[in-house]
Amino acid sequence: MIQLLVFLPLVAALIAGLGNRAIGDVAAKSITTGALFVSAALAWVVFAGTGLGHDAAYTLPVLDWIDSGDLHVAWAFKIDALTSVMLVVITTVSALVHLYSWGYMAEDPDQPRFFAYLSLFTFAMLMLVTADNLVQMFFGWEGVGLASYLLIGFWYYKPSANAAAIKAFVVNRVGDFGFSLGIFGTFLVFHTVRLDTILAAAPGMAGHHLSFLGGQVDTMTCLCLLLFVGAMGKSAQLGLHTWLPDAMEGPTPVSALIHAATMVTAGVFMVCRLSPMFETSATALAVVTYVGAATALFAATVACVQTDIKRVIAYSTCSQLGYMFFAAGSGAYGAAMFHLFTHAFFKALLFLGAGAVIHSMHHEQDMRYYGALRKPLPLTFAAMTIGTLSLTGFFFTSGYYSKDAILEAAFARGTQAGTVAFVVGAFVAFLTSFYSWRLAFLTFFGPPRWVGSEHIQHALHGHDSPDADPAHPQGTEGTHDSDAEAGSHAPVEVQVPTGTGGYHPHESPWTMLLPLAVLSVGALFAGAVFHQVFLGPDTAGAFWRGSAVVHRDLAEATEHLPLWVIWTPAVAFFLGLGLAAQAYLRDVDMPARFTGAFHGLYAFLVHKWYFDELYGLVFVRGAFAFGRLFWATDRNVIDRFGPDGVTAVVGDTAVLAKRFQSGYVYTYALMMLVGVAAAATWFVPRMFS
Repeated sequence: MIQLLVFLPLVAALIAGLGNRAIGDVAAKSITTGALFVSAALAWVVFAGTGLGHDAAYTLPVLDWIDSGDLHVAWAFKIDALTSVMLVVITTVSALVHLYSWGYMAEDPDQPRFFAYLSLFTFAMLMLVTADNLVQMFFGWEGVGLASYLLIGFWYYKPSANAAAIKAFVVNRVGDFGFSLGIFGTFLVFHTVRLDTILAAAPGMAGHHLSFLGGQVDTMTCLCLLLFVGAMGKSAQLGLHTWLPDAMEGPTPVSALIHAATMVTAGVFMVCRLSPMFETSATALAVVTYVGAATALFAATVACVQTDIKRVIAYSTCSQLGYMFFAAGSGAYGAAMFHLFTHAFFKALLFLGAGAVIHSMHHEQDMRYYGALRKPLPLTFAAMTIGTLSLTGFFFTSGYYSKDAILEAAFARGTQAGTVAFVVGAFVAFLTSFYSWRLAFLTFFGPPRWVGSEHIQHALHGHDSPDADPAHPQGTEGTHDSDAEAGSHAPVEVQVPTGTGGYHPHESPWTMLLPLAVLSVGALFAGAVFHQVFLGPDTAGAFWRGSAVVHRDLAEATEHLPLWVIWTPAVAFFLGLGLAAQAYLRDVDMPARFTGAFHGLYAFLVHKWYFDELYGLVFVRGAFAFGRLFWATDRNVIDRFGPDGVTAVVGDTAVLAKRFQSGYVYTYALMMLVGVAAAATWFVPRMFS
């Protein structure tokens, strides 16, 4: 059953990808979607047994892979509670994304390729979470990197999509380099890459030191920080986060799959999987906590000023990943995984809901050209409202249980890092409520502002959307860039003309609405159903059973917190909701006044703390400068005196030799005599010396 669960998406990807137009759109979609729904059903069976049913964890061998010296790597599936949670998240969201794509990608001429990429992505993620050893995990790690490159750049005829795909690939290579160094170091210390052996031996390595860069460093701190660099890249933590917002250039279903359930959660899963290693180093845990808190704050502040609906949700994902990491850094690995679990439902719901809005608005993504959509899109409005309530932590939604658990665990930890994370997390909860309701109010409330959209105007006049490829009518996403507009036009909060422009939005087809309904159920009830299982002081240990470290004392401490700590997330929710309602429903000129009064702060936020500009100056321009230097050296030195020089000498010699080719016999005889005389002059004296 496990092998079928894991390999079905791969088989489906091969059939759809290799068959392509030969098997047709419907067959490719049917095969891949059917395979994912079968895998999802099997994943829930595994979760019911290994997770909820308390079946023993086990390892399923597949084949021997690498046997070289002391390195022995088998290909095997490690199935425990942690794996079963990830299997459910990955396959469920992926299956719903496949079904959603039937409607969303209906007009695209390359549907078999798209569905093949989706299934390949899912297979790579399944290989990552079922890995029995670090090498196998790295295989899946790189597999999702490759698949994300293909999906982000799916509309390859768009320069922005190509640039975003390359950016994601390159930035992740930086993180993967640290991850690979961590794997090398782990093998050096433990003489194995098998996870069970490493995690069992890790506590005994606490306090040991090794030589690194000419000095003595704590062994486990060094290994954990190197491994965490890999997690920072995959999960877009501050410093290696720049690829995530640009990944919006891919189709919206790709955004939901990457940001909700698969690639970005790989880093969180890896830290929780290796929690016995991280528990041996207080320094490593503190670094994880501070980086997570800083990422949550950074992404939340940037989300407050974005106008592209998908970018707001993308930065929200980045911020929520920060929550997961500072939960793990606080030792609350169960809370981190629980938020990963609930986040998959409400964030996939928000992305797919945003896709339904974009689909109905002829691929317009700028929220300034929305408004009043709750009436023509009632089902989408209901779904996105549920997702927003869950994201912002409204009472008894899934986000309420998981986000509150993280904040309470950070406070209960009692460390300086935990206290900082709690304070930052509470402020981020306020920002999350503000930018989430800002999105909802700009999209579904207020007067219609559709008349200002170029996409809609082109649609009404029977023309292609701006920047669209005639052969790819669906490829019109990402044409509004809030950063570019902010730099060349009035502030992004400026009011645009109101009116419908004669356009009539419509609800999406049932293939897009059904996944929204299913995800809405998860966003509402997954937290209430599973929070005691994941986090309960008396049940969490039995659920995780060693697959992740469980601090019973921390779980008990969260049961005896001051009331002000417990009520802080709720206060943050209502403050954010009230501010958003005031700014975007009552006093609609307030945002423009704010951006005018605090233009420097606004510019800082709308340019994403200038990370892209800094990296462009230091790394991109620096790399081009080095490239031009080495290219000039190669052309003027190596080529000049190397192959080009040899070629020139041969050519000049040939020109000289050609002059002796007169065609007269006596000329050739003369040259022969000269040659004989020269040879005799050279050899005869040496024969008698």
